Amino acid sequence: MKKTSTGTWMPAWVPESTLVLSFLLMICAMVQSATGGYDGSMLNGLNILPSYTSYFNLNPATTGLNTASVFIGTFFGAVISGVLADRLGRRPAIFWGSAVTLVGILLQTAAQNIAMFVVARIVLGFGSAISGVAGSVYLAETFPSRWRAWGVGLLNDFYYVGALIAAGITLGTGEWNSTWAWRAPSLFQGIFSLACIIILPFIPESPRWLVHEGFHKEARLVVALTNSDGNQSDPVTITVYKEILDTLNWEKSQDRTMSPKEIIKTPVARKRLLIGGSAGPFSCIAGNIIASYYLGSELETAGITSNLEQLKANVVLNVWCLACALVGTHLAARWGRKSTALLSQTLLIACLFIIGGLSKMYADDPDGASNALVYGDVAVMFLFQGFYSIAWTPLLYLYPPEVLNYSIRANGIAFSSFALNAFALVFVYIMPIGLNNIGWKMYMVNGSWDIIILVLIAVYWVETKGKTLEEIDAIFEGEKHSSVPNVELVRQGKESVDVGKVEQQIMAEVQTMRE
Repeated sequence: MKKTSTGTWMPAWVPESTLVLSFLLMICAMVQSATGGYDGSMLNGLNILPSYTSYFNLNPATTGLNTASVFIGTFFGAVISGVLADRLGRRPAIFWGSAVTLVGILLQTAAQNIAMFVVARIVLGFGSAISGVAGSVYLAETFPSRWRAWGVGLLNDFYYVGALIAAGITLGTGEWNSTWAWRAPSLFQGIFSLACIIILPFIPESPRWLVHEGFHKEARLVVALTNSDGNQSDPVTITVYKEILDTLNWEKSQDRTMSPKEIIKTPVARKRLLIGGSAGPFSCIAGNIIASYYLGSELETAGITSNLEQLKANVVLNVWCLACALVGTHLAARWGRKSTALLSQTLLIACLFIIGGLSKMYADDPDGASNALVYGDVAVMFLFQGFYSIAWTPLLYLYPPEVLNYSIRANGIAFSSFALNAFALVFVYIMPIGLNNIGWKMYMVNGSWDIIILVLIAVYWVETKGKTLEEIDAIFEGEKHSSVPNVELVRQGKESVDVGKVEQQIMAEVQTMRE
């Protein structure tokens, strides 16, 4: 372990092994991700439990309010998350977000009425939005480019691990004849935020944030720790550090600040924002909200009405989605982000129209519906969730920080999160009402707007696979703002760097910045 300065009040004792450090960064991503997944699956289970619905005397409107209120918190949390991540540092923002999330979880567990439950979920959502945005920025900026797809993709992949744990717990407590049938699952949700806080002292601050704040020596050490087991003279480390230094110097020479206004200041910034920020709202309105929060209602449209069978389906669904998310992360790393999104979106559209058609057949004659029709409909619902997980689960947090440059990265991701939660607040609230009023037609409506999303991705998205965050600038700016070769070419031995010459350039550049 090596003590490293972080430029903040939070010290760090970081492993000198790049592999060990990468695993710690992945664990940080996993436990953050699990919080959100646990929440969605827990509410799925609670909405099936009579002990929960009868305690609060829920109807479709109050069910939607109890469930969707978390997005009120994430909506407002997203507004300030980018500013906090830029001003406090990435790790402190994650810490405070996790701490607020814990407070919300304790209030939710102790809720005595709908009002208290809703307030608790607003607090929970507020904290999770801050840690989610800061975590996405932090991991994208800290992971070496060769592992970034996996490192940042896991920030949402393990949503389903949290979801699976929640599904199993609500299945186990579902038979309890007390309010602890829903309070116990709520309390357990705090374990993930607590684990995140425990891990933070053993991972470094973002090297890009450190360079921007003038902590050049500390930033170079972090680059070495994350790329070459702490060897600061390694050619790859030198190349990565020089790219960061050159690019941030160029941004400063263009008078680019960390103000939230920067995201709309120039045509290039607006283009980056629209492309990178689209991942949030696109993933939200793709159609997974029905199964993510109202699986019981969805299964009822297909003829599965037993509470126990619905809870079992919730467990199986999350195992399937986790497997698909991991496959999707592999595709994003090897095949590319845009191609994976196009594949996933096409499959989603097909599934939505099939589900709508099968649900209509069941609704027209529920008494005469065959088992083949019922289970065929359920099978396609499961396929839909898996196909969603292939692209949208890993890309939700992976794609935006890649597209957005440093000066707009945190605020741009905050905007994407803001847009996602604005849509989610509406859709999570109206879905139970829509399913109750128009049933199978909701799937047809959803499938229609998914076609528009497919076209927008095909026309406007860019590919970011295999590039460092600084190298992606060339796609939007027309040129790379550093004289060193691309990092992956150096790593593969296809290009070489004169370490001594680059060292001199770095020393001169740092000296100029300090003056």
